Parts: sequence; structure tokens; C-alpha cells
Amino acid sequence: MTEYEPVIGLEVHAELLTESKMFCGCPVVDSTSAPPNTAVCPVCLGMPGVLPVINQKAVEFAIMVGLALNCEIPEENQFARKSYFYPDLPKGYQISQYDLPLAVNGHVDIDLPDGSTKRIHVRRAHLEEDTGKSTHMSDGSSLIDLNRAGVPLLEIVSEPEIRSAEEAEAYARKLRSIMQYLGVNTGDMSKGVLRLEANVSVRPKGSAELRTRTEVKNLNSIRSLTRATDYEIERQSKVYDKGGQVLQQTMGWDENKQKTVPQRSKESAHDYRYFPEPDLPVLKISREWIEEIRAGMPELPDAKQKRFIEELGLSSYNASVLVADRPVAQYFEEAVSAGGDPTTVANWVIGEIFRLMNKDSLEREAINTIKIRPTQLVALIQLIENGTINNNVAKSVLEVMYESGAAPEQIVKDRNLALVSDTDQLREAVIAALNNHPKEVERYIAGEEKLIGFLIGQVMRSMGNKAPAHVVKEILAEELKSRA
Repeated sequence: MTEYEPVIGLEVHAELLTESKMFCGCPVVDSTSAPPNTAVCPVCLGMPGVLPVINQKAVEFAIMVGLALNCEIPEENQFARKSYFYPDLPKGYQISQYDLPLAVNGHVDIDLPDGSTKRIHVRRAHLEEDTGKSTHMSDGSSLIDLNRAGVPLLEIVSEPEIRSAEEAEAYARKLRSIMQYLGVNTGDMSKGVLRLEANVSVRPKGSAELRTRTEVKNLNSIRSLTRATDYEIERQSKVYDKGGQVLQQTMGWDENKQKTVPQRSKESAHDYRYFPEPDLPVLKISREWIEEIRAGMPELPDAKQKRFIEELGLSSYNASVLVADRPVAQYFEEAVSAGGDPTTVANWVIGEIFRLMNKDSLEREAINTIKIRPTQLVALIQLIENGTINNNVAKSVLEVMYESGAAPEQIVKDRNLALVSDTDQLREAVIAALNNHPKEVERYIAGEEKLIGFLIGQVMRSMGNKAPAHVVKEILAEELKSRA
């Protein structure tokens, strides 16, 4: 059978966090909670005779993203009309950008699971207005909410250099992280403010041809992106193996069936009949404005990752995980500012806190919603460091903190979880363990020193994990020596 190589390009659609829409003064509202069709006006409803006005803040946000993606910002860019007819597009055309986009020729570097880095080039990033939202009912009817129509939307188009679903995931996560750090997009894909589209084709491995591609539209989670991409790679490979041809189609992802489904034949650029938007002037962007925007940009993920490694001594892996989502990086830095050792804090966040969040199916960027505050995590770590509790007890305390938000000191006190410091009591537990396991004692004395771990475990279990392991080990060594 032929071995195929995927050729993948991603289109990322990000709503920008402006207060008003792209071409009118209507407020940008949460489309998941605001009453339908309340944040609208004649401009975003596409009424005859109305004139659009460019939102300066949206342009500024888009330039910030372009600079963060290492793009060139042309001095002139232009809006265009993209004509197509669909119920959620009231004008019958979308104001977008075509041959003169806002940002071009950029790149981002992504970290891959094997520890390597790959550069993905960005073809363009252009501004446009979002469409309305369609809700398809079970009786066959559809409801249209135009609150979202006209919201500033930045479309970022990669070159087709992605070669696997894992690379697509890394690229999408990197772009989401950059926009979160810039404060131009929340990254909350569940609310549709960030949407992904994957252009997928396959070719014989080693070939340079670009075969027919399909476009998987409106993926609303990174998990859906990886699963849909993997499915489409496998589907297309099977089509070619059977002697068939892949059709140029727009595909949808059926989450319930875990498969892609055809939606319509894929349009080409000429089908949209692009032409310059006659109601808007060519947008001229000065070098001075660009440099002013650049000077005001915050620290971005790559720079923060480098700082975490060089200044805080984190491993490359820990640093990359922590900076991937801005709320996680903020949580970590707050904990370090509260006195936590960076490596210890990183290990607890990445290990135990992420474990608890995964149990509740929480995305990592939701870390600022959990009940454990950074200062409380540091307080828990300090209880370990001063010998009040051990790691095992601390993990149990953390679970209670996660559910209740209570302070670790209070949980330890209320549940009587502090370690036993009475050496006489500890020695009694050690002697009892030795008396209960005479064969293991004989084998240890005969040279099987690894059994010390078993004996420590027996003591710890009898003490309800409330014994200091290092003290137990010392007493065990004394008692075993006396029996040798």
C-alpha cells in the first residue's frame, strides 16, 4: 500500500476583543448569553444606504497580532467585498480583505512532542467582519441571531507546511496563546470567539505535488481539530488506495459520529467576485504607528518561556507547558511571587492541579476559576517543607482545597492530618512492623536491602501516612542493626 504524507494548512478565525463592532458602533456582546438580535443597527443589519466606518482599535489589535507572528505590515491595505448569499450574512456580501491584506509573510515556531521545533510560515492575516449565528432546529427551521454580525474578525492563514494532526494542534495552541497574551482574544473556543478550519490533502510520501484538498470548517475545539484532521487524512488515503479521486469539498465535523461529512463543493476565490469596497478608503498605516504599537506589546509566550528557563531555572518542558495558556502562566507567577519555589510550584501545577482539572473536564485556561488560589498552593507547599505533612497527605489536602476552597492549614488541623513527631510512638510502630514481618526482616539482614522500602511502607500504612518517612527510615535502620 502507498504511504501517504498529509499536507495541511490552517485558517484561524479570531474575534477581536473590541468594545464595538468592525464597521459600526454596536457593542460586542457575548453571543451565548445576550438576547438575540439586540446588539444590532442598520449598518450590521445591511440596510440600504448605510455607510461603514473602520474601527481603529480593531486595526491596532490586528497589527499587534501581525507583529507577534513576525509578519510584514504593508503601508497600504484595502477592504474588499466578498460576495456570497447565506441567511447569516444580511448584506449578501462580507467586508473582508483580499489582495491587500493587513499582514503578510510571517512565521511562528512550534514545539513538537519529540522536543524538536518547527517553523510554520504565515501567508497572511486579514481583517473582516464576522457573520451572524445560525441555529438549526429539529423541525427543519433555522433561527438567525445577528448580534455577532459585524464583530471584528481576524483570519490568519498558514502555508500548507503542517504534516500531522499533532503539528496542527501545536500550531493552533501557539496562535491561541499569542492572542491571549496580547489580550486581543480570550481563546474560549466554546463560545465561538476562536474557530479553526483545516485544509487537508494527502500525497505519496516524498512527492512534491499538491493534490485536491478538503476544508473542514468551524472546528470549535482543538480536540475536534486533531480528530477531524486525523479522520480526513485516513479517509483520503483510503480513497486513493481504492483508485478514487478526492473531491474539492467543504466538510463538517460530526462530533457524535466522530467523522467528517460533506457540506458543499468548495468555492474558489473567483466564485466570491472580490472587488475593492467602494465605501471605504485604502487604509494607510504609518511606520511610526507600527513602532508605537510594537513598543506597547506585552511579553509573549516565547520570551516568557525563555525567562522561566533562564531566570527561574525551570526545565524546558515545564516552561513550555506553563506558558502555553496565559492564565496558567499568571497563576504560576503569582505563586512564585508569594514565595513558592519555581520548580516545586511548576510540578504541583502541571501534576496535581492539572489532574484535578482534567477530572472535571476543565480546559487549562480555566485555572483562574478554580478554588485553589496561588497563595494557598504556596501555603500547602510550605506545610510540606516545614515537616507538618508529607507529600501523600498534601495531595489529599489539595483535593479538599479544590472542592471547598478552604485553607490548607485549617484542613490539616480539622482532620488531624499533621505528621506524628513523637519518636517513641514512631519507634513502637517500627517495632510492631518488624515483629509482624519476621521473614522480610531475615531477608533484609541477609542482604536484600531493597526490602527497606517495603518495611517503611508498612510503618507508614500503620500510621495512616502521618509519619515522617525520613524519621521512620532512621529508626528502622537502628532497629534492624540491633537485630542483625
